[in-house]
Amino acid sequence: MGSSYKSAQFLIESRMADAAAGDMDALYDLGVSYSTGTSGVQIDLIEAHKWFNLAAVSGLEEAQACRAEVAEDMTAREIATAQAAARAWLGMTQRRAA
Repeated sequence: MGSSYKSAQFLIESRMADAAAGDMDALYDLGVSYSTGTSGVQIDLIEAHKWFNLAAVSGLEEAQACRAEVAEDMTAREIATAQAAARAWLGMTQRRAA
């Protein structure tokens, strides 16, 4: 694994830390990364939907459109999985903040 992989991994990990701290832009950026396969991650529509959903719930309007776009290429089961993952993330980050 080269340095580009390590720097991409660091970028994702730092965005996840920002997301955990409530950074709406980080939530959105993670959605973009997983929907397009940028920042060294594999395209994962379930992960993309989860992050766009979290950004949308935080009030980022463009995330709502992206979430809808990603959902068009997903099955109902995949969407349900993404929604459950978003709820789990919210539960985890809210417990940490309490």
